[in-house]
Amino acid sequence: MAYVATLISNPSAPALTREAIHDARAVLPNAQEPIVLDPDVAADIHFAPPLGADARAIADTVRAALGDAPIDVVVQLEAGRRKLLFLADMDSTMIRQECIDELADVVGVKAHVAAITERAMRGEIEFEPALRERVALLRGLSAGVVDEVLRERIRLTAGGPEVVGTMKANGAYTALVSGGFTLFTSAIAAQIGFDEHRANTLLVDGGEFVGAVAEPILGRDAKFATLVQLRDQFHLAPSETMAVGDGANDLAMLAEAGLGVAYHAKPQVAAAAHARIDHGDLTALLYMQGYTREEFRTV
Repeated sequence: MAYVATLISNPSAPALTREAIHDARAVLPNAQEPIVLDPDVAADIHFAPPLGADARAIADTVRAALGDAPIDVVVQLEAGRRKLLFLADMDSTMIRQECIDELADVVGVKAHVAAITERAMRGEIEFEPALRERVALLRGLSAGVVDEVLRERIRLTAGGPEVVGTMKANGAYTALVSGGFTLFTSAIAAQIGFDEHRANTLLVDGGEFVGAVAEPILGRDAKFATLVQLRDQFHLAPSETMAVGDGANDLAMLAEAGLGVAYHAKPQVAAAAHARIDHGDLTALLYMQGYTREEFRTV
């Protein structure tokens, strides 16, 4: 069966040299000439491994051949690379921050809350009770502070609008699925261009957070269920879906997707996902589908 290895560096610091491509081709069986997707940034190498080849093992072999070069390697079947359903985590994926940590900073407990967030994302503690514990610390905070946090603290991850815009232009449906809060996903989804968003609801009374979140909490199981529900709604095969995330609550969603991508992820997630992006920005999600830079769009 025909496979493709995609080599991807960060567009802000292009590192895909001819030497790197040569080194990758040298360890890929029956490697063809490279196809440049973006000069010095990304390229495809089509190859034909032995029957029963393991894509992740081949990717590891290529990474070893590249040494410490800041280049990501994604290996997959050549057929069906372009996906028609895209699910994305928000915090530390489509945006660079964790929204609850920034809210906690307003009330002076960021270090404490961020430590809990980190442990939950690493899978060291369960997501749902960790969320309840952190939200309780927000009691009495004015809900109006969300607009200020969005304006002053939250920044999109590079490449996000291009991923959503390009995939939508090519017929895909896109959903932002977060263990965070609708007060943030509504704004971020609109800014990037997602078709829909799902997240948790922070309870408010008299314009202030009451320190609780509406149940049931949208966590690992709900992200998985959203992928299955949307896949069935659009009558798609599992192979036609892609999901991206960084934390332990994304693991089930990433495993169920045709291509689950760990983005600058916690070690447990990076080890389990079909593909991992450690160096590139979110445009890596387009390069691994075979899109060239000239094909990129925004909404």
